[in-house]
Amino acid sequence: MAKRLKILLGPTGVGKTTFGTTLAKRIGAPILSCDSRQIYREMPIGTAAPTLEEQDGVPHYFVGSHSIHDHYTAGLFELEALTLLEKLFQSYDEVLMVGGSGLYIDAVCWGMDDFPLADLALREHLTQRLALEGIESLCFELKRLDPKSYDQIDIRNKQRVIRALEVSLQTGRPFSSFKSNTHKERPFEIVKEGIMRDRSELYARIDLRVERMMELGLLEEVRVLLPYKNLPALQTVGYKELFDFFEKKISIEEAITLIKRNSRRFAKRQNAYWRRDFSIKWINM
Repeated sequence: MAKRLKILLGPTGVGKTTFGTTLAKRIGAPILSCDSRQIYREMPIGTAAPTLEEQDGVPHYFVGSHSIHDHYTAGLFELEALTLLEKLFQSYDEVLMVGGSGLYIDAVCWGMDDFPLADLALREHLTQRLALEGIESLCFELKRLDPKSYDQIDIRNKQRVIRALEVSLQTGRPFSSFKSNTHKERPFEIVKEGIMRDRSELYARIDLRVERMMELGLLEEVRVLLPYKNLPALQTVGYKELFDFFEKKISIEEAITLIKRNSRRFAKRQNAYWRRDFSIKWINM
């Protein structure tokens, strides 16, 4: 019998955790989380990582499995997820992957291009430059070394600018030259289902979830992580806004309002990302 990876995706706040656990129990499958932030054990509240109660006895993988201090990428997720799937398919005919990180889903389905390993010393140097010179200086250098990447990537995303510049400086080749856009074959069937809700309902759910996170102790979770606020894992909605509160840049009310707004915007970007994938079967909740 052919092995099948069933992927359940959707924007933040749509209800993937509950729906996914129910589905996993029905088909008798374990769950791989494909959320680029739920993998970090230090930030369960702000990433809405499924609790043991929510996991409801279903084996979950890649939930709290790594530290914010680990260097982690979609490419590493591809390698680790494929290794785990090979093992799980020895016991299961079907495995369920649940999450909203489009790049991580694409990494497992199609594969990532073979970029060189990170040069952490060079990355630290570029991060220091960012702090001293600002993003404009790095963008100017990226435009000189790799105008194609400069035109294609979101230059407001500091981490992506640093990564593109890092690879270009490290290898002497433009970052864009490593992108082959060739899909890798997988030894299992892939089925994608997406869950959606009416926009007003989704946004209301997001607002309520932010309020619930605050009740569960998000403020204290962020307080503990304040010394590490510059780590890539913490460049995340819900953390950046509260870091600004602790640094007295904004009030707590403003921070909560911004978390809600930025979460809604993130959900909108997620939906836009998946519009290009016509293999997804959408379920209206």
